Amino acid sequence: MVDRQHHRQPAGDRARKRAVRAQAARAGVPYSVAARQLDAVRSASGETLASHGRTVYPAGGDTHRQWLIDSRNRRSLDERVQDTRRAAGLPGGRGWHLAERFPPTRGEPGTRVGLLYHGERRQEALALLYLVVAHESPGLVPAVGDLVWTAELGEETALDIACGELDRAARLLLDQDRATLWPRIDAALATGAREHNWPAREEAVRLAGAYRAMMSTRRGDDGEPLVTGPPLDGVRNILDAVLVVGDDGHAPGTRVRVLGPPHEQQTATIVAALWGSAGPPVEYEVLPDRAARVVVVDPDRLVVLAAGRPF
Repeated sequence: MVDRQHHRQPAGDRARKRAVRAQAARAGVPYSVAARQLDAVRSASGETLASHGRTVYPAGGDTHRQWLIDSRNRRSLDERVQDTRRAAGLPGGRGWHLAERFPPTRGEPGTRVGLLYHGERRQEALALLYLVVAHESPGLVPAVGDLVWTAELGEETALDIACGELDRAARLLLDQDRATLWPRIDAALATGAREHNWPAREEAVRLAGAYRAMMSTRRGDDGEPLVTGPPLDGVRNILDAVLVVGDDGHAPGTRVRVLGPPHEQQTATIVAALWGSAGPPVEYEVLPDRAARVVVVDPDRLVVLAAGRPF
């Protein structure tokens, strides 16, 4: 009779293999690649792959921005309800709400990342994008009654969910050629100016004046004529951040580490998210700290750095 001894794998090994198999299935990569990804993530406590989790307000050294965010979080219920009532007003009210909720900042020193969430009149620029979506795809605009009811809860996240399709459509407008956006804005403004509803018509007229100011020619620092146009880069950051609330992901300004060449193990900053028709970001635009240009990286090849890690 042969005495066979069965050697069970330690529980930690079994758990690791399950995690690797899950990562391989999720990322669509071989088992060995998934194992390397998870090993790279676990090298620092508190880190996670960018395909998981959510970062709405990235931690950083901008103490003024953090103070503004913390101040909003301390609002009373009455103040929150007043704010969500304004946010329920499309297009301008939501534009003002989001511009205030995601204040401007800049990249950390030494990262080569410039301004984020920035731009004069970004609230009107947001409203113009909503106006285009309403003109071209009115079915994506939530019903007024639903927004009014949701606003009374005083929860901006509830409004984010109600406006999710509208926000995504506005954000996807910015992935197209910018030159094709101007005539679409013109068409939406022209339609708005013919509205029978007086408040809507008045809002369109106001936005038309703001748009003309954005598109007017001025003198640049070098004395040459310059048209800056709407601050679409900052607006893109804002829409990326608000979409993260409902669909997960990591907002511009989030610090990450890159897995794989050509920037293996380099720290970087997310500067934009790239979205599909639904769900979290499908890719991120990141600027590695020692690189001269932005690169596009899959979420499974990025590690979100632990909060408080030195830059």
